[in-house]
Amino acid sequence: MGCAFISIIVPVYNEELYLDACVGSMLAQDYPKESMEWFFVDGMSTDRTLERLEAYQSRFPGLIHILKNPDKTVPYAMNLGIRASKGVYIIRLDAHAEYAEDYFTQCVRVLEETGADNVGGVMETKARTPRGELIARMLSCPFGVGNSQFRINGKDGYVDTVPFGAFRRDIFDRIGLYDERLSRNQDSELNYRIIHSGGKIYLSNRIRLAYYCRETVGGIMKMGLTNGRWNIITSKLCPGSMRLRHFIPCLFVLSLIGLPILTALWRPVFWLFLLELLAYAALDLRFSAGLSQGLRETAFLAGAFPCFHCAYGWGSLLGILDVLSGKYRKMSGKKI
Repeated sequence: MGCAFISIIVPVYNEELYLDACVGSMLAQDYPKESMEWFFVDGMSTDRTLERLEAYQSRFPGLIHILKNPDKTVPYAMNLGIRASKGVYIIRLDAHAEYAEDYFTQCVRVLEETGADNVGGVMETKARTPRGELIARMLSCPFGVGNSQFRINGKDGYVDTVPFGAFRRDIFDRIGLYDERLSRNQDSELNYRIIHSGGKIYLSNRIRLAYYCRETVGGIMKMGLTNGRWNIITSKLCPGSMRLRHFIPCLFVLSLIGLPILTALWRPVFWLFLLELLAYAALDLRFSAGLSQGLRETAFLAGAFPCFHCAYGWGSLLGILDVLSGKYRKMSGKKI
């Protein structure tokens, strides 16, 4: 395999705690450094992220470039990096992750072997604390995150999305850059355009990375609330770009609100509501016990699952209100 010139783009914002591990895994890559350029696009960090980046840049001035992103969101960061880059292939990374030493090599190989426009790998969710490790297990099982293949160690093949992504450069000439209106879901929206332009997205188990998740129940509830909200807003701005799995928590929360109300109007609905609660509780306990080592861990996960699912669904309900009120226009990263 020839060493095609590649551009690595990493949006960053306040990544002081994770940056060294990320950059360390990048420096350990087996891809020739003379065939790469790295762009770290800083969203005006307020911690020591920029200071750490400048220290790395002083060590590798021909490799590492720093761009400023006053708009702060990921789509702006990616578009700044893409416009500044000159690689045949463009690989997006996240600073909250670490990458196998052949990550870049495998991305290029899979792109060339499959002819796909975007490729990605399987993401191992990790944490640095015992409580965080339990949350990582929760976010790696179907009951926690649905059928998202890259999170649950899916098989090689064509899919609707991959984590982060490694792209052929010409795909951006064909379909345009990242949608700067989206503070979330920009990857899903871009992948939707790739597929609907006749392109292909490929998941390969040869491409491996580890992603560090939020390590508290409050943290994943906040994440779920924000993601659920933006699923609705993204669907309004970019119809068709989100999948059914993104709305299951919304339907669940609506049922928790709606079925008791219907019960007051027609008593037999109570049995449907009771059946739903029992089915959910059974799945909750089954997966919690299967992911745990002991009663304490089981109890923690049995409480964490519904907290995450309900926060996610409630976020979607807030998103519906944002759309109905027109508030989503002010929330988007670019004037509509």
